[in-house]
Amino acid sequence: MKRLRLLLLLPLLLLAACTAGRDTDDGADDGPYPWPELAPGEHWRPLPGTGWQWQLTGRLDTSVKAAVYDVDGFNTTKEQVAELKKAGRKTICYLSTGAWEDFRPDADAFPKALLGEGNGWEGERWLDIRALTALEPLMGKRFDMCRDKGFDAVEPDNMDGYANDSGFPLTADDQLRYNRLIAKLAHDRGLAVGLKNDLDQIPQLVGDFDFAVNEQCAQYDECERLTPFVEAGKAVFHVEYELKVDRFCARSRELKLSSMQKHYDLDAWRRTCR
Repeated sequence: MKRLRLLLLLPLLLLAACTAGRDTDDGADDGPYPWPELAPGEHWRPLPGTGWQWQLTGRLDTSVKAAVYDVDGFNTTKEQVAELKKAGRKTICYLSTGAWEDFRPDADAFPKALLGEGNGWEGERWLDIRALTALEPLMGKRFDMCRDKGFDAVEPDNMDGYANDSGFPLTADDQLRYNRLIAKLAHDRGLAVGLKNDLDQIPQLVGDFDFAVNEQCAQYDECERLTPFVEAGKAVFHVEYELKVDRFCARSRELKLSSMQKHYDLDAWRRTCR
Protein backbone atom coordinates (compact mmCIF):
# COMPACT_ATOMS: atom_id res chain seq x y z
CA MET A 1 0.00 0.00 0.00
CA LYS A 2 1.46 3.34 -1.02
CA ARG A 3 -0.91 5.61 0.93
CA LEU A 4 0.89 8.68 2.19
CA ARG A 5 -1.49 10.43 4.55
CA LEU A 6 0.06 12.13 7.57
CA LEU A 7 -0.95 14.32 10.49
CA LEU A 8 -4.54 13.10 10.85
CA LEU A 9 -3.78 12.64 14.52
CA LEU A 10 -3.35 16.38 14.92
CA PRO A 11 -6.34 18.66 15.46
CA LEU A 12 -7.46 19.72 12.01
CA LEU A 13 -8.54 23.28 11.41
CA LEU A 14 -10.94 22.80 8.55
CA LEU A 15 -12.73 26.12 8.86
CA ALA A 16 -15.52 27.02 6.48
CA ALA A 17 -15.32 29.55 3.67
CA CYS A 18 -11.74 30.51 4.34
CA THR A 19 -8.57 30.34 2.27
CA ALA A 20 -5.42 29.00 3.78
CA GLY A 21 -2.89 31.37 2.25
CA ARG A 22 -0.97 28.37 0.92
CA ASP A 23 1.35 28.33 -2.06
CA THR A 24 -1.36 26.67 -4.13
CA ASP A 25 -1.34 26.10 -7.87
CA ASP A 26 -4.82 27.18 -8.97
CA GLY A 27 -4.31 26.34 -12.60
CA ALA A 28 -7.05 26.21 -15.22
CA ASP A 29 -8.49 22.80 -14.43
CA ASP A 30 -11.68 24.04 -12.81
CA GLY A 31 -14.11 22.38 -15.17
CA PRO A 32 -16.21 20.65 -16.32
CA TYR A 33 -18.91 22.21 -14.19
CA PRO A 34 -21.77 23.13 -13.93
CA TRP A 35 -22.56 19.45 -13.87
CA PRO A 36 -25.35 17.71 -15.79
CA GLU A 37 -28.49 16.97 -13.83
CA LEU A 38 -28.79 13.43 -12.50
CA ALA A 39 -31.91 11.41 -13.10
CA PRO A 40 -33.72 10.03 -10.05
CA GLY A 41 -31.77 7.11 -8.63
CA GLU A 42 -28.56 8.02 -10.44
CA HIS A 43 -25.32 8.91 -8.73
CA TRP A 44 -22.45 11.09 -9.92
CA ARG A 45 -19.75 9.60 -12.15
CA PRO A 46 -16.74 11.87 -12.87
CA LEU A 47 -15.34 11.75 -16.39
CA PRO A 48 -11.67 11.15 -17.26
CA GLY A 49 -9.63 14.34 -17.01
CA THR A 50 -11.81 16.01 -14.37
CA GLY A 51 -9.70 18.35 -12.25
CA TRP A 52 -9.47 17.75 -8.51
CA GLN A 53 -8.02 18.86 -5.22
CA TRP A 54 -7.10 16.49 -2.38
CA GLN A 55 -6.70 18.11 1.03
CA LEU A 56 -6.73 16.18 4.31
CA THR A 57 -4.77 18.50 6.63
CA GLY A 58 -4.67 22.18 7.48
CA ARG A 59 -7.33 24.85 7.09
CA LEU A 60 -9.50 24.05 4.10
CA ASP A 61 -8.64 26.25 1.13
CA THR A 62 -11.85 26.72 -0.86
CA SER A 63 -10.21 29.00 -3.42
CA VAL A 64 -8.47 26.23 -5.37
CA LYS A 65 -9.84 26.08 -8.92
CA ALA A 66 -10.73 22.42 -8.96
CA ALA A 67 -13.99 20.84 -10.02
CA VAL A 68 -13.71 18.17 -7.31
CA TYR A 69 -12.62 18.40 -3.67
CA ASP A 70 -11.60 15.22 -1.82
CA VAL A 71 -11.57 16.04 1.93
CA ASP A 72 -11.70 14.27 5.29
CA GLY A 73 -15.19 12.99 6.03
CA PHE A 74 -15.04 13.36 9.79
CA ASN A 75 -13.34 16.74 10.04
CA THR A 76 -15.11 18.53 7.20
CA THR A 77 -18.36 20.12 8.32
CA LYS A 78 -21.74 20.13 6.63
CA GLU A 79 -21.36 23.89 6.21
CA GLN A 80 -18.04 23.49 4.40
CA VAL A 81 -19.52 20.93 2.03
CA ALA A 82 -22.41 23.30 1.33
CA GLU A 83 -19.94 26.13 0.62
CA LEU A 84 -18.12 24.01 -1.94
CA LYS A 85 -21.33 22.80 -3.55
CA LYS A 86 -22.64 26.35 -3.80
CA ALA A 87 -19.51 27.16 -5.82
CA GLY A 88 -20.28 24.26 -8.17
CA ARG A 89 -17.77 21.78 -6.79
CA LYS A 90 -18.36 18.09 -6.31
CA THR A 91 -17.18 16.72 -2.98
CA ILE A 92 -15.63 13.37 -2.02
CA CYS A 93 -15.73 12.09 1.56
CA TYR A 94 -12.42 10.50 2.59
CA LEU A 95 -12.80 7.57 5.02
CA SER A 96 -10.71 4.59 6.05
CA THR A 97 -12.76 1.47 5.47
CA GLY A 98 -10.07 -1.21 5.65
CA ALA A 99 -8.22 -0.07 8.75
CA TRP A 100 -9.20 0.97 12.27
CA GLU A 101 -8.08 4.42 13.49
CA ASP A 102 -7.90 5.02 17.24
CA PHE A 103 -8.45 8.77 16.80
CA ARG A 104 -11.90 8.56 15.19
CA PRO A 105 -15.01 9.25 17.28
CA ASP A 106 -16.44 5.79 16.55
CA ALA A 107 -13.25 3.87 17.36
CA ASP A 108 -14.73 2.17 20.44
CA ALA A 109 -17.56 0.70 18.35
CA PHE A 110 -15.19 -1.71 16.59
CA PRO A 111 -14.85 -5.14 18.26
CA LYS A 112 -11.27 -5.73 19.37
CA ALA A 113 -11.29 -9.12 17.68
CA LEU A 114 -11.45 -7.33 14.31
CA LEU A 115 -8.25 -5.34 14.89
CA GLY A 116 -5.14 -6.77 13.29
CA GLU A 117 -1.57 -5.65 12.77
CA GLY A 118 -0.57 -2.02 12.40
CA ASN A 119 -0.62 -0.74 8.85
CA GLY A 120 2.44 1.47 9.26
CA TRP A 121 0.63 4.57 10.50
CA GLU A 122 0.42 5.54 14.14
CA GLY A 123 -2.90 4.60 15.72
CA GLU A 124 -4.05 2.46 12.79
CA ARG A 125 -4.56 -1.30 12.49
CA TRP A 126 -5.86 -3.47 9.69
CA LEU A 127 -9.43 -4.75 9.99
CA ASP A 128 -10.58 -8.33 9.54
CA ILE A 129 -12.63 -7.63 6.45
CA ARG A 130 -14.01 -11.17 6.48
CA ALA A 131 -16.34 -10.06 9.29
CA LEU A 132 -18.93 -8.55 6.96
CA THR A 133 -21.81 -8.83 9.42
CA ALA A 134 -19.94 -6.77 12.02
CA LEU A 135 -18.40 -4.24 9.65
CA GLU A 136 -21.41 -3.51 7.46
CA PRO A 137 -23.37 -1.47 10.05
CA LEU A 138 -20.24 0.36 11.20
CA MET A 139 -19.34 1.41 7.66
CA GLY A 140 -22.98 2.13 6.92
CA LYS A 141 -23.05 4.70 9.73
CA ARG A 142 -19.96 6.36 8.33
CA PHE A 143 -21.50 6.53 4.88
CA ASP A 144 -24.68 7.93 6.44
CA MET A 145 -22.50 10.72 7.82
CA CYS A 146 -21.08 11.46 4.36
CA ARG A 147 -24.55 11.53 2.83
CA ASP A 148 -26.01 13.68 5.61
CA LYS A 149 -23.20 16.22 5.24
CA GLY A 150 -24.06 16.54 1.55
CA PHE A 151 -21.09 14.78 -0.03
CA ASP A 152 -21.41 13.45 -3.57
CA ALA A 153 -19.01 10.53 -3.23
CA VAL A 154 -16.81 8.47 -0.94
CA GLU A 155 -13.10 7.67 -1.13
CA PRO A 156 -12.68 4.48 0.94
CA ASP A 157 -9.05 3.95 1.94
CA ASN A 158 -7.06 0.83 2.86
CA MET A 159 -8.90 -1.33 0.35
CA ASP A 160 -6.05 -3.82 -0.17
CA GLY A 161 -5.49 -5.45 3.21
CA TYR A 162 -5.23 -8.88 1.59
CA ALA A 163 -1.99 -7.78 -0.07
CA ASN A 164 -0.45 -6.63 3.24
CA ASP A 165 0.58 -8.18 6.55
CA SER A 166 -2.79 -7.63 8.17
CA GLY A 167 -2.57 -10.26 10.89
CA PHE A 168 -5.43 -12.16 9.25
CA PRO A 169 -5.34 -14.83 6.48
CA LEU A 170 -7.12 -12.58 4.01
CA THR A 171 -7.51 -13.75 0.43
CA ALA A 172 -8.16 -11.94 -2.82
CA ASP A 173 -11.73 -13.25 -2.73
CA ASP A 174 -12.18 -11.82 0.77
CA GLN A 175 -11.07 -8.45 -0.55
CA LEU A 176 -13.38 -8.58 -3.55
CA ARG A 177 -16.37 -9.37 -1.34
CA TYR A 178 -15.55 -6.55 1.05
CA ASN A 179 -14.81 -3.98 -1.64
CA ARG A 180 -18.07 -4.78 -3.40
CA LEU A 181 -19.91 -4.41 -0.10
CA ILE A 182 -18.33 -0.96 0.34
CA ALA A 183 -19.42 0.02 -3.18
CA LYS A 184 -22.96 -1.17 -2.48
CA LEU A 185 -23.16 0.75 0.81
CA ALA A 186 -22.19 3.93 -1.03
CA HIS A 187 -24.55 3.39 -3.95
CA ASP A 188 -27.46 2.54 -1.65
CA ARG A 189 -27.07 6.05 -0.21
CA GLY A 190 -26.85 7.76 -3.58
CA LEU A 191 -23.09 8.28 -3.29
CA ALA A 192 -20.49 7.62 -5.95
CA VAL A 193 -17.51 5.56 -4.77
CA GLY A 194 -13.87 5.30 -5.81
CA LEU A 195 -11.47 2.37 -5.80
CA LYS A 196 -8.35 3.35 -3.87
CA ASN A 197 -5.14 1.81 -5.22
CA ASP A 198 -5.73 -2.03 -5.27
CA LEU A 199 -4.37 -2.22 -8.80
CA ASP A 200 -4.39 -6.01 -8.98
CA GLN A 201 -8.19 -6.17 -8.67
CA ILE A 202 -9.09 -3.39 -11.11
CA PRO A 203 -10.24 -5.86 -13.81
CA GLN A 204 -12.73 -7.42 -11.39
CA LEU A 205 -13.86 -4.19 -9.70
CA VAL A 206 -13.99 -1.53 -12.42
CA GLY A 207 -17.68 -2.26 -12.95
CA ASP A 208 -18.48 -1.76 -9.25
CA PHE A 209 -16.74 1.59 -8.75
CA ASP A 210 -17.33 5.01 -10.31
CA PHE A 211 -13.76 6.34 -10.32
CA ALA A 212 -10.30 5.43 -9.08
CA VAL A 213 -7.89 7.16 -6.71
CA ASN A 214 -4.23 6.31 -7.06
CA GLU A 215 -0.99 7.32 -5.42
CA GLN A 216 2.38 7.18 -7.18
CA CYS A 217 1.54 5.05 -10.19
CA ALA A 218 4.05 7.05 -12.24
CA GLN A 219 6.88 6.56 -9.75
CA TYR A 220 6.25 2.82 -9.75
CA ASP A 221 5.51 2.57 -13.50
CA GLU A 222 1.95 1.33 -12.94
CA CYS A 223 -0.31 3.97 -14.48
CA GLU A 224 -1.26 1.89 -17.52
CA ARG A 225 -2.97 -0.56 -15.15
CA LEU A 226 -5.63 2.11 -14.50
CA THR A 227 -6.66 2.21 -18.16
CA PRO A 228 -9.81 0.09 -17.60
CA PHE A 229 -11.35 2.97 -15.65
CA VAL A 230 -10.61 5.49 -18.39
CA GLU A 231 -11.91 3.12 -21.06
CA ALA A 232 -15.13 2.82 -19.03
CA GLY A 233 -15.49 6.62 -19.05
CA LYS A 234 -14.51 6.97 -15.37
CA ALA A 235 -12.00 9.40 -13.89
CA VAL A 236 -8.69 8.35 -12.40
CA PHE A 237 -7.65 10.83 -9.68
CA HIS A 238 -3.88 10.49 -9.37
CA VAL A 239 -1.15 12.07 -7.25
CA GLU A 240 2.62 11.93 -7.13
CA TYR A 241 4.71 13.05 -4.17
CA GLU A 242 8.36 12.56 -5.11
CA LEU A 243 8.15 13.19 -8.85
CA LYS A 244 7.78 16.73 -10.17
CA VAL A 245 5.11 17.44 -12.75
CA ASP A 246 7.55 17.55 -15.65
CA ARG A 247 8.37 13.90 -14.94
CA PHE A 248 4.87 12.48 -15.28
CA CYS A 249 2.39 14.93 -16.79
CA ALA A 250 3.04 14.13 -20.44
CA ARG A 251 2.25 10.47 -19.87
CA SER A 252 -0.69 11.34 -17.62
CA ARG A 253 -2.23 13.41 -20.39
CA GLU A 254 -1.80 10.52 -22.83
CA LEU A 255 -3.56 8.19 -20.40
CA LYS A 256 -6.26 10.81 -19.59
CA LEU A 257 -5.51 10.76 -15.87
CA SER A 258 -6.41 13.60 -13.50
CA SER A 259 -2.89 14.05 -12.16
CA MET A 260 -1.14 16.42 -9.78
CA GLN A 261 1.83 16.68 -7.46
CA LYS A 262 1.13 16.98 -3.73
CA HIS A 263 3.01 17.23 -0.46
CA TYR A 264 3.13 14.10 1.66
CA ASP A 265 0.85 15.63 4.30
CA LEU A 266 -1.85 16.42 1.72
CA ASP A 267 -2.25 20.06 2.68
CA ALA A 268 -3.66 22.60 0.23
CA TRP A 269 -0.52 22.88 -1.92
CA ARG A 270 -0.57 21.25 -5.34
CA ARG A 271 0.92 21.40 -8.83
CA THR A 272 -1.37 20.25 -11.61
CA CYS A 273 -0.81 18.82 -15.07
CA ARG A 274 -1.95 21.72 -17.25
